[in-house]
Amino acid sequence: METNKIKKEKVYVVAGPTAVGKTKYSIELAKKIGGEIVSLDSVQVYKHLNIGSAKISKEEMDGISHYMIDEVEPSVNLNVKEFKDRANIYIKDILKRGKVPILVGGSGFYIRAILYDTDFLEEDNNEIIKIRKRLSDELEINGIDYLYEKLKKIDIESAMIIPKENVKRVIRAIEFYEIHNFPISKHNLEEKMKESCYEYDFYVLNMDRDRLYERINKRVDKMIANGLLLEIKELINMGLSSDLNSMRSIGYAELYDFVKKNDFIKDINNLKESEREELDYLIEKIKQHSRNYAKRQLTWFKAQKNIIWIGR
Repeated sequence: METNKIKKEKVYVVAGPTAVGKTKYSIELAKKIGGEIVSLDSVQVYKHLNIGSAKISKEEMDGISHYMIDEVEPSVNLNVKEFKDRANIYIKDILKRGKVPILVGGSGFYIRAILYDTDFLEEDNNEIIKIRKRLSDELEINGIDYLYEKLKKIDIESAMIIPKENVKRVIRAIEFYEIHNFPISKHNLEEKMKESCYEYDFYVLNMDRDRLYERINKRVDKMIANGLLLEIKELINMGLSSDLNSMRSIGYAELYDFVKKNDFIKDINNLKESEREELDYLIEKIKQHSRNYAKRQLTWFKAQKNIIWIGR
């Protein structure tokens, strides 16, 4: 006798690399299918981070309801579990009202967390801080080779896929093992075996790489012209430190120290030559980091199944 499978709720996903045009496409889709948009952007979720996140304006929303934007203060370190739980509240409400949830974002980690209800194991924040501080000290004293060898001894599977240069992931894998007494690779494998809790159509927008990189570069220039430096100055004046998740985002992280130490000059056209050179260098770093991020995003999407690619 066959058992009846529980019918899953339907959601749509609109994803793709940064600056590819997800905002416009998702709004057009929402109008066609009676959808409402749940943003999975890890930066737009923060209040006051407007220019550097390319946050959508009320005018750009064009009457389509958006959620998970301006959700929390930038002083809050919103983790992925908390993000997922908040987003699911909106998704369930949209479905309850007979509308269609459209999940929009570029982070595969956030998308998968919601589609597959990723289990984030409970961890004591004080313990994390203590372990992370010790590992950071070991890194400073002994170098990355030492930490990488430590990772290989406790979790060879993670060591095989985590580049040695990715210090953050190396430390996180060791930290996870010390907290839970089993490898993070085992946990990740178990999560990958899960079935999605939703029925979904997964659209990924893409375009010629040179054109995409040109769009990224122009977006960064526009952010600077629109006052990103002043926005960061205001955030610093609010007391936000550089180690907050919000301030570690691309654009904010590169410019934070520059803005803070210069006490900021409102007219960036009248900077001293040395300041101008430093600023130009930092702007190029933002562009490079954004392009690198876009490349990583595409690598993740290409490894997924059942993707519907949309050329732009």
